[in-house]
Amino acid sequence: MKISAAISLGLLLAVLAPSTQKHIAPRIIGGDEAKAGQFPYAAAIYIKKELSTTFCGGALLSNLWVLTAGHCVDGAVSTIVYLGSTTLQDHDPNRIMLTTDNHVIHPLYNRTTLEHDIGLIMFRMAITFSDYIKPTSFFPIADLPGGAPVTTFGWGQIDDEHAGVTNHLRYVQLSALTNDECKLVFGSRITENMVCVSGNYNEGICRGDSGSPLIQNVGGGHTLIVGVGSFLSENGCESTDPSGFTRVFPYRDWIRNVTNIV
Repeated sequence: MKISAAISLGLLLAVLAPSTQKHIAPRIIGGDEAKAGQFPYAAAIYIKKELSTTFCGGALLSNLWVLTAGHCVDGAVSTIVYLGSTTLQDHDPNRIMLTTDNHVIHPLYNRTTLEHDIGLIMFRMAITFSDYIKPTSFFPIADLPGGAPVTTFGWGQIDDEHAGVTNHLRYVQLSALTNDECKLVFGSRITENMVCVSGNYNEGICRGDSGSPLIQNVGGGHTLIVGVGSFLSENGCESTDPSGFTRVFPYRDWIRNVTNIV
């Protein structure tokens, strides 16, 4: 999995050109298929815009709200959100579909620099939770340090050659980089509100994984959303460059104020 600003068949995200400086260690486009109910807060999102329909990931925060990337809801007209299933095409009795036109983008979002690339989607009515549909404990209690183990998941491309989302949700384990490490690749465009991640080989996010959550397990069954899929290198999904996320920690108060989640 990896992310990019390409818009084709619902694949959306931003691309940053790496600097000419040293790259991060290589990775593989990898990961495993998620089991039913493994990520009950996973959201598959189809966003209709004026001239296109795009696909993004997201995370269920409550019975009314989904967290995603700002560039996913930038210019959104209406949205279809699927919850409760790891597949997009197969029949699944646990899947529910919701439509909405209520989107909130961070007021300081900048589509050129991708600063403050975070957004929210509100359902028209509250949903009922189940074993396959549950919110995550999304508020991180501290910023994500470099070296922290994290996980991300999505339905995005699994390589650079095969366009289109995949049918089955996939997840991959990664490690957070320090911003100084990330700047070795992307330069000064990396801000304190962003975080880069890398794997042992070239694991990461790809086109179609925009908005997908970066999660951290903190014990006791608690899973925190610490990032939102934002960008990848213009060198492509299979390059050795790290994947980029918006940090969630700096936006806790904004999310609380918009959603009234405590």
